[in-house]
Amino acid sequence: MQVDHHDLAHEFPEFKERIHQLKTEDAHFHKQFERYDELTKEIEVLEKQDEPVTDEHMEELKKQRLALKDELYAMLKG
Repeated sequence: MQVDHHDLAHEFPEFKERIHQLKTEDAHFHKQFERYDELTKEIEVLEKQDEPVTDEHMEELKKQRLALKDELYAMLKG
């Protein structure tokens, strides 16, 4: 199964330097970034290994990741 990579650097390559800056200078950004990264890895593992998982659970994980992505994007733009 083809797995798309959703790490923040792939999602927002134009903010690569800003991502690094905020990770080192903003504790809240760093915490949310880590949570986003954990969710992305969890989703990718489930997709890659074709693990049995309910659609509802996978949808919930993706919704959580999307909410974090929106929050992180707002901080990157701000």
